Amino acid sequence: MSIVINLILFILILGVIVLIHEFGHFLFAKLTGVYVYEFSIGMGPKIFGIKPKKSETEYSIRVIPVGGFCSLAGEDVENDDKEIPADRKLQAKKPWQRFLIMAMGPGFNFLLALIILFSVALIWGAPSSTPKISSIVKNYPADNIGLQKGDIITEINDHKIKTMDDVSLYLTVAPHDKKTKIKVIKENKTSKTYQVKPKKVIIKQNGKETTSYQYGIGLKTKKEYGIGKAFEYMVTKTGSLFRQMFVTVGYLFTGRIGVNQLSGPVGIYTIVGQQAKSGFSSILYLIAYLSINVGFLNLIPLPAFDGGHILFIIIEKIKGSPVKPELENKIHTIGLYLLLLLMLLITVNDILRLF
Repeated sequence: MSIVINLILFILILGVIVLIHEFGHFLFAKLTGVYVYEFSIGMGPKIFGIKPKKSETEYSIRVIPVGGFCSLAGEDVENDDKEIPADRKLQAKKPWQRFLIMAMGPGFNFLLALIILFSVALIWGAPSSTPKISSIVKNYPADNIGLQKGDIITEINDHKIKTMDDVSLYLTVAPHDKKTKIKVIKENKTSKTYQVKPKKVIIKQNGKETTSYQYGIGLKTKKEYGIGKAFEYMVTKTGSLFRQMFVTVGYLFTGRIGVNQLSGPVGIYTIVGQQAKSGFSSILYLIAYLSINVGFLNLIPLPAFDGGHILFIIIEKIKGSPVKPELENKIHTIGLYLLLLLMLLITVNDILRLF
């Protein structure tokens, strides 16, 4: 039964995130007068579709509950409907209008995340974000070098630390075979820097062995309540999640993080099951987290992403004339195939990690 519930949650979570993203594109396409052929949740063969009277747009649900799209006139030049008026097509719109249409998909993802984070903090309390050490595990590296409970971490390997999320991020990406430089403010307000190498720990669970590198540092939050604290948490947490994405994507492009460390739909399904055990607030937080991820990744200026479309708009403004629609479409099509190939590779890695 738990498998069925987790699958339903997985579909609902991805469905909400995709719905909000595509609605951002849809709304601003409508506002700027672009003809919308179809608004779809899901990919692959169509399960259900409806086109209301006096509506130009078909609203559909497709069989694969991962992804979705908002099909606009002018996007696919070769297969476009010739009967659609030229001024209703995407490429006929002004650059700022096209920019809004492309940017508001990710923009609505960020808006959804902000609303959820604020609501979670307001209802269940805002976890404090101060990177203050709450405990030290005895006989672990942090204990052996003298780090203490009450120390506030301010830097890790010369990266400024503002929140607990920053601590987790930079300890995770730090080289495990070298010492990590940790700067703290002691309880007497003095500053001290430590060099610490993590301990390799083999964890056996369900017949599988996983390797973990641990410092022996405990970080515990306390809940704070009120509208002001909820707003502060919303801003701080959003900024923290953006930093995580910047660092992760940067390390991915430089090779410090491998593609095999990324998670796709199968990995997300596993996380959904774990979060479901922690309660409704954890599920809401997961939606906010994934929504920011989806919005951020879509803004990367690569073909097939919203950021790729925005890049072509910027190129148009710089050179004073648009890139040929046929060329742009071909580039985005190639990018889409490469993206699907990457997703297949990530999914295979997710499945292999289950065994």
